[in-house]
Amino acid sequence: MLDTATYTPRLRQQFRDDVKAKLKEEFGYRNDMQIPRLDKIVLNIGCGAEAVRDSKKAKSAQEDLTRIAGQHAVVTKAKKSIAGFRVREEMPLGAKVTLRGDRMYEFLDRLITIAMPRIRDFRGVKPSFDGRGNFAMGIKEHIVFPEIDFDKVDEVWGMDIIIATTAKTDAEGKALLKHFNMPFTS
Repeated sequence: MLDTATYTPRLRQQFRDDVKAKLKEEFGYRNDMQIPRLDKIVLNIGCGAEAVRDSKKAKSAQEDLTRIAGQHAVVTKAKKSIAGFRVREEMPLGAKVTLRGDRMYEFLDRLITIAMPRIRDFRGVKPSFDGRGNFAMGIKEHIVFPEIDFDKVDEVWGMDIIIATTAKTDAEGKALLKHFNMPFTS
């Protein structure tokens, strides 16, 4: 059995041993607290029109997201009624989960080393940052994660992945993720 008291995720150890020193040298930080680090990873699955037709779809998305994240996901509900989309207030429309700490590092490791290489025709991810060093990307099929049993999947969901960092600029955020071997296209 895995001893969680002494276990440190691979990417967290890599950050402590290599990435911190490289970023400090690259950007000329004087203090270790200035070095950008990962803050949280938010995963989101939106069911859309399928959830409007069948309320069990959001529950299915929640179960799949819980399996992928290793942490309980919550069902997201509509804030307002929209008659044109047949959406009522409080109707379940998807699922989300926020990862921090060791689970965040473990998920990022699985995303980069296992899931991304399984994406069909994968050539890297476009570096889309928000101006404050946070990175967002989408995956068209959630079945690229090894936790999902392809035979038991009733619906293939798209998935949003937001990686929030403490970086002040996009260049710092990109450098941080690049040191974690994030496969950017340019």
